[in-house]
Amino acid sequence: MKQFLDDSIALFGKAQLEGKAAGAFVSTGGIGGLGEVALLSLLTGALIHGMVVQGLRKGGHFGPLAIGEPDERCLAECDRYGRQFAALVKRLQG
Repeated sequence: MKQFLDDSIALFGKAQLEGKAAGAFVSTGGIGGLGEVALLSLLTGALIHGMVVQGLRKGGHFGPLAIGEPDERCLAECDRYGRQFAALVKRLQG
């Protein structure tokens, strides 16, 4: 994702990413590992380009967040997020 954001600077102002779906998920080393800050930073990069961000009503609202090795809760959240993200992509293509 960092590479994408770095490379996207060349696209800024050209509307190539505007209206495209965006989302993120992260894994941190432990509680207090700044996972939500990392998620918001990634999403901010997408919003600067006018991308449409998929969030979650339940769980990690900014996107799935694993603390250490992803557990069953996190894997289920990633699955739910992936389904919601795919539905967003379909709506945007429609």
